[in-house]
Amino acid sequence: MAEQPRLIKKYPNRRLYDTRTSSYITLADVKELVLGHEEFQVVDAKTNEDLTRSILLQIILEEEAGGAPMFTSDLLAHMIRFYGNAMQGMMGKYLENNIKAFTDMQGKLQEQARSIYGENSPVSQDLWAQFLNFQGPALQSMMGTYVEQSKRMFQQMQEQVESQTRNMFTGFQFPTYTRTTTGKDEQAEDAAPSGKSSAEK
Repeated sequence: MAEQPRLIKKYPNRRLYDTRTSSYITLADVKELVLGHEEFQVVDAKTNEDLTRSILLQIILEEEAGGAPMFTSDLLAHMIRFYGNAMQGMMGKYLENNIKAFTDMQGKLQEQARSIYGENSPVSQDLWAQFLNFQGPALQSMMGTYVEQSKRMFQQMQEQVESQTRNMFTGFQFPTYTRTTTGKDEQAEDAAPSGKSSAEK
């Protein structure tokens, strides 16, 4: 049977209570649980409402307020604009998948380094940093290419939607209007079925 997530209760005084250790903990302690890949859930002590996302966002806010923020103002502004947008759900999944792929690559590299150099080897611990240092330009180029490809794909999707929309209305006959000397719009007369001109009618 899978182990239940660690349950942390948040009380009205904003204190966090770890039910596993039967003790109060701080936001820094919750951050350590995150870094240790430990499953946990934060709930309101009174309503039992799930507050896990709220606590994680608090941790991110504290980190961003520190000396080395991860997100630029432009990136945060772009993220805010996606809220309420039709692409909000897709963007969330896109970011999640990309971060997961990045962490999977990091984990595999560290695992290979441990198998070669040992668990506590400085080489093993610094290998990921060295990899990013040497591969930075290559990764930057790769991400740039990926972004450009995504832009082109999005433009193609837009063009297809516009084309489909035009095709949908191609079969519809819309009346045309001409401006008369009196200044009123009148519907233009179509050619008579018999082939007679309007003057012959």
